[in-house]
Amino acid sequence: MQNPECWVASKFQPAGSVWRATRDRALVGAGSRLYVELLAGVLCAEISKHAHGRLADLGCGDVPLYGMYKDRVSEVVCVDWSQSRHRTSHIDFECDLNQPLPFEADSFDTLILSDVLEHLCEPDALWRELSRILRPDGRVLCSVPFFYWLHESPHDYYRYTEYALRRFAKNSSLKVFELIPIGGSIEVMTDLLAKHLALLPALGEPLALAVQTFVLYWSRSRAGRRTIVKTARYIPLGYLMVAGR
Repeated sequence: MQNPECWVASKFQPAGSVWRATRDRALVGAGSRLYVELLAGVLCAEISKHAHGRLADLGCGDVPLYGMYKDRVSEVVCVDWSQSRHRTSHIDFECDLNQPLPFEADSFDTLILSDVLEHLCEPDALWRELSRILRPDGRVLCSVPFFYWLHESPHDYYRYTEYALRRFAKNSSLKVFELIPIGGSIEVMTDLLAKHLALLPALGEPLALAVQTFVLYWSRSRAGRRTIVKTARYIPLGYLMVAGR
């Protein structure tokens, strides 16, 4: 990673021993805080369990996950394409993730692919490359949105079910260790409502944030957790998959 001393937290912010969505609305819009908040919790937990050794952050942007994994790995390699909307001084390699990657086989212990796969028009090609450059005891951590709005258009091509993610892993000779749905039906409806409320003048954004905050706390209750378990199989906001050898 280039210029790590200049890195600053962006999309995700530390909050004690955990991470949460930034409160900067220029980085995370008022209608997207719930999804990013839930994603932060899942990513933080899984990175703490699986990140190790030499890590490549693919489609890294402004490297929002660096604070979560920097103390758990021996080296960080940042990769993004030249047309990224989040260009920073941290990128080591500029390359198109639809094309072969400029790394030798068995090069990395950890591969991060966070909210990137939906922006690739040739995802199967990337999974073949992930399998090639991953070391025998390595892990791929891949998060994707599912019930979620179009973003970074026109480079927003797909939404993936858990079965598509499992297929990517199987066809790349990788084993799925964890496949975690992010949110359930209440979170999906709240995300849609918040995005509409945020469009209203004056009180729209405060209302959107208030609704999401209420649902976030509710989701951590016993009733909320039960609802997520019951509905996330069919109506999740997104997924996080951990795969490897």
